[in-house]
Amino acid sequence: MTDSPGYASEDTAVDSSNMSSPSSRTAGRRPSSRRSVKAKAARTGLLTATSLYDLAERVFYPPFALVVYAFYVLYQKILHLLFVTPGGPHLNPKPHGHIAVIGAGLTGVASAANFIDHGFEVTLFEAEEHVGGVWARENSTSQLQLNSILYRFHPSITWKDGFPKRDEIIEQIKRVWEKYELQKRTRFGYRVTKVQRDPDSSTDPRKRGHGRWIINDGKEGIFDAVVCALGTCGAPKMIDIEGQDDFAGQVIHSSQLDEAQLEGKKVVIIGSGASGVESAELAVSKGAKSIDVLARSDKWIIPRNTAFDIALALQPFGREMPLSFVPEWFIRKFHYRDLEDLSPVKKGIYEGTPIVNDEFLQHIRQGKISYKRGDTKKITRQGVQFIERKRGTKSGDDGDETMLSADVIIIATGYKRPSIDFLPKDLFPKDKDHDYSPPSLYLQNFSVEDWSILMTNASYQDAIGTVGNWHIGIYARILMVFLLDESTRPVPFAMKTWCDAVNWVKKGAWGEGSSGLAFFSYTELCIWVILFHIFNPRRLPWLPFVLFGWGVRPGMPYNMSADTVKRVEKAVDNFTEQLHPSAHRRN
Repeated sequence: MTDSPGYASEDTAVDSSNMSSPSSRTAGRRPSSRRSVKAKAARTGLLTATSLYDLAERVFYPPFALVVYAFYVLYQKILHLLFVTPGGPHLNPKPHGHIAVIGAGLTGVASAANFIDHGFEVTLFEAEEHVGGVWARENSTSQLQLNSILYRFHPSITWKDGFPKRDEIIEQIKRVWEKYELQKRTRFGYRVTKVQRDPDSSTDPRKRGHGRWIINDGKEGIFDAVVCALGTCGAPKMIDIEGQDDFAGQVIHSSQLDEAQLEGKKVVIIGSGASGVESAELAVSKGAKSIDVLARSDKWIIPRNTAFDIALALQPFGREMPLSFVPEWFIRKFHYRDLEDLSPVKKGIYEGTPIVNDEFLQHIRQGKISYKRGDTKKITRQGVQFIERKRGTKSGDDGDETMLSADVIIIATGYKRPSIDFLPKDLFPKDKDHDYSPPSLYLQNFSVEDWSILMTNASYQDAIGTVGNWHIGIYARILMVFLLDESTRPVPFAMKTWCDAVNWVKKGAWGEGSSGLAFFSYTELCIWVILFHIFNPRRLPWLPFVLFGWGVRPGMPYNMSADTVKRVEKAVDNFTEQLHPSAHRRN
C-alpha cells in the first residue's frame, strides 16, 4: 500500500491529560445528573459490546482460522497442478521475442518468469546487487497488509503464512527467480538511464507495428518490448524539519528500524500511513516506554478480512459512489467500533489507499499507542513541537500547541516514487484537453502511443488489493499476445479512446477533482477481457492463454490463433451444412 498522511482522534488517540478545554477551565460547572447517567449508560453499553466482540473472537476465530488454513493449503496445491509447468532447464532455442524487464523486484521477476515460461527470451536490468525490490529495503518485521491469497504474484509460489513477513516474501521471489533460471539473464548493478527506439527495426504502431528498443548503449541487443517494473516505492523519503539537527536523541527513517534500540524509550513517529502504523507496531513489540503517532490527516484503516477486501477491490468504478457509505458504515461499526472517532470524516474510502490492519487499533485501545492529529511545527532538543487539531480539520488549521518529549524520532514518510525519465517523452503525450501520462494509460499500464511499453505496478497512484496479485501474469500474457498476433494489436487512437472512455465514466462517479484512472480497478481489466474477445471472435482462441496461461510454450508455433480460427470456422461450416444441406447447395 502506498504511504500517505493518516488519521487520528482528539478524543481517543490523544493524551487528554495534556489538553485543556473550556469546560475543564470553568470552575463549578457540572453536567446534569441526567446527562451523566446517559453518558455512563452509553459507555457501559459500548464496553459490553466490545467485550462480547472480543469474546466471540476468542471462541470462534481459532477453529475458523484452522479451516481457512486447510482450504488455503489445498488451494495452493490446485494452482500448482493447473498452472505451473515442470521445472527447467528453460531453454528457448527459437524464442518468440526478446523482452527487457527493468527492475528485479517482485513484479519484474514474476513478469520475466511468465515470459520465459511461454517461449520468450528475457533480460532483467537491476540497479542494485540483489533481487527483491522494495522488500529488500524493508525491516525484517515488515509484512503484508493483505492476506497472501491476494498476493499470489506467480502460481508457483507456496506461502506458509497468511501474512508473511519480509524474509518469506524475498524467499519466494528468489525461488521464482531460480526456478525459471533468471540468474544468467539478470544484469545486477545496471542502472537504466535511457530507452530509445531502434530506427532500423521499429515499425509504425498506427499500422499495427511497434517499437523495438535499445537500452542505454545498446550492448545488450534490441528488444521487442520493455516492461518497466520499478513499482511505486523507490528510495526512502526523508523530510527536513526545522531543528532536526539540534535533537539530542536519534532520528531514523521507518525502513531502518531493525537495529534501532527502542526498549524503554519515548518514541515519536511522524507520519501515519502504512509505514507509520508498522513502525508503531514494531515499537510496541520492542518495548518502547511511550509511542506517539503524529497524523497530518485522517486515513482509513480496513480489516484484514480477505472476503471484505476482495469486495472493496472489485468495486466497478474504483471511485467514491453514492453507496460507498455502506462499506464505510460497516467499517466504522464493526472494525473501529469504540474507536469510531479515528475514522475519516470527509474522506471516502475510495479517495486514497487505505491501511489494512487489525492490531493497530487494538494497541490504541490498550493505551500502548497515543494517536495525535495535527501539524509538526519543529523539532527541539527535547522532542517535537506539535500543533494538535480537532477531528475534521485540515493541515494548517488552528490547534493547540504541545510539546512531545522523545528519545527517538521516526520519520515514517514512506518512499519516493521512482523516476521514469529514461523513457521517451512522446510515449506519454499531453495537451490542454488530455494527459496520457501515468496513471492515464491503456488498461492503466500500457503506453497509449506504443503498447510494447508496459508499466505493470509502476503507474497507479491508489488502489486496494492490487500489487502482487495475479494481474501481473495477465498483463504479461496480454503483451505476449500483442507480440504474437498482429491482428490483436491496438493502435494509438483505439488506446486513447479506451482511456478517455474509462476516465469519463470514472470521473462521472461520486468523487471529482482528479483523474478517474488514479485509482486502480480490476473491473476495467475484466471488462476489457470480455470486450476484446467478444467484439472480434478471431481473438477468442487467445482467451485461455490470457486468463490461465494455457496454449503457448517454448518451441510451439505462435500462429495458433489464425490456424485455430480456421479450423473452428471450417467445423462450424460443416455442422451447418449437415443441418441445412439445401441452403449450402444453393450457395
